[in-house]
Amino acid sequence: MNQVLQHCDLTGRIIGLFFEVYGELGHGFLESVYEEALAIGFRQAGLRFERQKILTVWFRGYKLVEFKADMVVEDQVLLELKAGRAIERSHEAQLLNYLRCNEIEVGLILNFGPHPQFRRLAFDNRRKKPLARPDYSETSMEVRSNVPVSETADETSKKSASSAKSAAGLSG
Repeated sequence: MNQVLQHCDLTGRIIGLFFEVYGELGHGFLESVYEEALAIGFRQAGLRFERQKILTVWFRGYKLVEFKADMVVEDQVLLELKAGRAIERSHEAQLLNYLRCNEIEVGLILNFGPHPQFRRLAFDNRRKKPLARPDYSETSMEVRSNVPVSETADETSKKSASSAKSAAGLSG
């Protein structure tokens, strides 16, 4: 079975630019230096990109946390830049989590370490659990934060404690 990788032309161009940057700068710089160099390369290659893209994790309609992905190219490939000795499992887990919380399905880890390394990971949207922003209607709550607008943190924790006690059969 001959299977074509999703966005393989684009990832090929990105990996090519990664090796160009590595060939010119070598290793030893901070990730931010390589990010800037890649941005120049992407501009010169005519590729659209966004730096420090905000990714939001949602849980049951509540916004939990925001992360910053290093770069997103052509709204199709998420990049995580590293400048370490090697790509580690924790880097792969980080990229997979970033892919889980948005609709981008393909990511690359680009490591500017002593030896240039890259890893391509994919996470099909059909396999993702809904961690991206939930759908909501304009007539309901706009965007929920960790604490409902009408309650303070103290009121929320008191209600949670009270609910837990009554569920356990304890009185308050």
